[in-house]
Order: sequence, then C-alpha cells, then structure tokens
Amino acid sequence: MNSYDLAGEVAVITGGAQGIGLACAKRMIDSGSRVSLWDIDGDLLDKAVAELGDAASSCRVDITDHEAVQTAADQVASELGHLSILVNSAGMAGMNTTVDAYPVDEWNRIISLNLNGTFHTCRAAVPHMKKLGYGRIINIASIAGKEGNPNASAYSASKAAVIGFTKSLGKELADVDIAANCITPAAAKTRIFDQMTQEHIDYMLSKVPRGRFVKVEEIASLVCWLASRENSFTTAGVFDISGGRATY
Repeated sequence: MNSYDLAGEVAVITGGAQGIGLACAKRMIDSGSRVSLWDIDGDLLDKAVAELGDAASSCRVDITDHEAVQTAADQVASELGHLSILVNSAGMAGMNTTVDAYPVDEWNRIISLNLNGTFHTCRAAVPHMKKLGYGRIINIASIAGKEGNPNASAYSASKAAVIGFTKSLGKELADVDIAANCITPAAAKTRIFDQMTQEHIDYMLSKVPRGRFVKVEEIASLVCWLASRENSFTTAGVFDISGGRATY
C-alpha cells in the first residue's frame, strides 16, 4: 500500500468513529496526519481513539447544530495548531419508501444531516483554511446523487445537493490553495446498511458492474490523495468510485 505525504496536516473527519470515516482516519494517520474524529456517538468515539492512538483526538458533535460545529472547529484549530483537512463522512440513508409515502419529518432529518451538516462544517472550516493559506475539503456524496435510487428520494436528493454545493464551494476557493472536491462511491458495507431494506441493498448491488460493494479502504485511498498536496490543481471536482455504475 502506498503512502501519501500528510505530515503536519490536521484533519477533521465527521462520522469518524466508524465506517468510511474511520478508514480515512487510519489511512491519514499512517500518512503522517493528526486527526480529530467528530461523531455523535461518544462510545464509538472512545473506541476509535483508543484504536488509533496518540495521533487521534475526538469531539462529540452533532453536525446539524451549526453553533456546535463552529465551536468544535475553533477548538481543533486552537488545540492542534491549525485545521487543514476536512472530510465530511457523516451521513444517513433514511428509510426506503416511495415519495408519496415518505414522512416529512424523515425527509427533513436526512436533509439536515447529509446536506446542512456538510454546509455547517465547511462554513466553519473554511475561515481557518483561509487563515492558513491552504486546505483540502472532501465531501462524501454518493452514486445515488448522480443517478437517483428509487425508494431513497431524500438520500438521493441530499447527495445530489452535496455535489452541487461542492462545485460551488470549489469555484469560490479556486483563487487560493484550498481544494474542495467530492466523491461518489457505490455503497459500502457499513452500519448504514442497517437503515435499508434487503430489497434495496440487493438493488444497489445489481447496479454495480464489478459485482461487489466498494471497500471502505478503497474509498480512504481516494480521499487521502484528494487531501494531499499532490492534488494541487483539481477543485470543484466529482470523483467516481462506483465500480462502473456511473453513467457520467
């Protein structure tokens, strides 16, 4: 496995206590970065930090609360010296049902976490990156944001919005050395599957030409390159990692 040069970087990873976020944290630490894991589950955070060691710290944060996010970002920059990388991995699939039966409260809950949470964290992190004169932002969207999954309208819409948001942010920051990109992975076997019906899981797998789900380690590899200084030109980009499913 190759290593990226992330020496001296400080990364905030939302949803960092498990799944894709934790895989990214492991790879970034192996590449020399310090990481601050943000998650709403305190017990999982404690386990993750114990597993990762001294290069990891944690903050219990509800990213739907913009004031809490701002406080946490300021704390990371103060305690660790700066904030140079942001990975938005926190997300929720929501229930599987048709639009005409989709509960309004459930729709708002998914949009609040997947889209508003991404906005809150970027809004809080960008000033610290501007002060530093450098930064890398990676928002984890989904192939569902490109193609739309039936019976997953809130998730699909929220991830499509993350793509549009990232393109806008990347263009805003294009005149400074702050890159904002997103990735559109196929489904990975994480706890997010617990929120889905088996029928929906089978549907997603049937759409992947590779014939399997993506591994969180494969996602982490792409994220780490996007988080590195080697990614010196690309911003406002959308990187496919869907096993051949994406049609554009």
